[in-house]
Amino acid sequence: MRLDDLRGLRSAPTLAVADSKALMVELLKGMEACEWFTAGVMADSALAALQCLRQLERALGWPPLAPDPAVEAPEKIAGAVFLKANQHTGRFLVRPETGLGEGLLITGHNPGDPAAEDTWGPLPLDFFGP
Repeated sequence: MRLDDLRGLRSAPTLAVADSKALMVELLKGMEACEWFTAGVMADSALAALQCLRQLERALGWPPLAPDPAVEAPEKIAGAVFLKANQHTGRFLVRPETGLGEGLLITGHNPGDPAAEDTWGPLPLDFFGP
């Protein structure tokens, strides 16, 4: 399996261990060319989305992002959500959203080399965890 196989999927597939390892190697290689990242998490709850974000941060050594104070606190949101995390601003927001599927999308940004930019996923919510 390759990262391109995930493009266009509504939800992340269940991955075999060997596929997860191969995708991780490919993902990290693609991410090397990027300066900063955004992540989108489609999940059935704010808690699941936050767990996915925190696993991603720990695995990649990113400083923890802070919730955007201008939007509703994640713990007050019931049901399916979309979490948007922005490493450049250091913030994330969670909004109620139904019908999206489930998974993690990562977008790499490099203003100096736009050809290096890409979006990868959807990856399973536990791709970087526990």
